[in-house]
Amino acid sequence: MLLHQRIAGVIAREGFSGLWPRVRRRLIQRVAIDETNAKRQIVEDYHRSIRIFQEKIRNIDVVGLNRFYWYHTIDLGDGLVTPGEYDHRPFLNHFDFPADMSNMTVLDVGSATGFFAFEFEKRGAKVTSIELPSLADWDMPSGHDSEQTLSELTQYHRAKNFEETYYLHLDGPFRFCHERMRSKVARHYSTIYNLASGELKNQKFDLVFLGDILLHLFSPLHALNVVTQLCRHHLIIFQVLSGGDESQPLMLYAGGRSRQGDSRTWWHPNRACLEQMLQRLGFQNVYLGPRIDTAYRPNGYISAHSVIHARRAIH
Repeated sequence: MLLHQRIAGVIAREGFSGLWPRVRRRLIQRVAIDETNAKRQIVEDYHRSIRIFQEKIRNIDVVGLNRFYWYHTIDLGDGLVTPGEYDHRPFLNHFDFPADMSNMTVLDVGSATGFFAFEFEKRGAKVTSIELPSLADWDMPSGHDSEQTLSELTQYHRAKNFEETYYLHLDGPFRFCHERMRSKVARHYSTIYNLASGELKNQKFDLVFLGDILLHLFSPLHALNVVTQLCRHHLIIFQVLSGGDESQPLMLYAGGRSRQGDSRTWWHPNRACLEQMLQRLGFQNVYLGPRIDTAYRPNGYISAHSVIHARRAIH
């Protein structure tokens, strides 16, 4: 029986009210199948990129290179592309970065592998990249909670100690990209809370970028207050916001009762919360850019990220 004949039969027996539930179920099933296929494709592409990368680095003599952790996908030229867990390249236009950043100074806080720092540099900016001095400086509950996180990470990297783990997880991947790209990005080491009182004291940057940082901090408002002291004009925040009711400024606690799953995510503010915090800190113009559906490539999970722009008057 043809499709239009089946539809006509349902309408004849049950009316239009009986047709809609059937159509709705089919649509939901179709969407679920499409999402499953999309996730499978993301995961397959991710593992393919790992195989290609490992083949290309076989003759490159860098200590621990085959055990590096790649947070970002970065094209290093000559067909060498890091197999990052996140690939932001297709969505760069959504961030609304200036095409020409010549004569601009940029602070990239929590650079990880360095994708955004290198992107700002490509556009002509003078870039300072910030990372933690040690993995122990991650905001984690002291005692067994933090010890277990660091121990698991050390085992994952097959490292001898926490220092080697830090090299394999953060510093080594950035340094490798930095050298291959002949980059002049300056790397500084500090917690976000100490930025304004350390090597960058009294410095001002035209643009400050925070990529997926606030959700990992015990004290997001404190961190924003510190960053504000370093920001001359433009602050861009890239992260997940909580949805739901926007009539009140709310921040969702995401850490759970005990350590499980993602052991370092603490907060998801809603748009109203982040907007009011930034306005309280002196940013007169706060607006939300387009949503970016970001894929965590190892499992294909999609999270809706927001780009928040905050600007203050230039004095």
